[in-house]
Amino acid sequence: MLSHVFIGVNDFQRALHFYSGVMTELALQLKFSEEDKAWAGWVAADQPRPLFLIGRSFNGAPASAGNGQMIALLASDRAMVRRVHAKAIQLGATCEGAPGLRPQYHADYYGAYFRDLDGNKLCVCCHTPE
Repeated sequence: MLSHVFIGVNDFQRALHFYSGVMTELALQLKFSEEDKAWAGWVAADQPRPLFLIGRSFNGAPASAGNGQMIALLASDRAMVRRVHAKAIQLGATCEGAPGLRPQYHADYYGAYFRDLDGNKLCVCCHTPE
């Protein structure tokens, strides 16, 4: 369904450090990082897409988080949800919802929410039973 997701960041090196830690916990690998262009992308080891990209805004204006926008990243299990959330918080993210079941979505939905260093809201979730 998705080709890629791009998140605007204001301090590329700071964001690269943050997302490198988060993506490692999600078992995603860095596909490229171009400091001169201030962008980087991650992908699953066995898939060419979708890509998760970070970088400076193409128009040169400061990046800003959108109200009501969120990107949800799929975890393989609930333990991974907990690890990713903990790593994000350790790297400076703001907690927007601790790991736990969210039965209002469906019986096995297990998710956690955080905002990155630029205020973008992300979710990491698992849809399978324990």
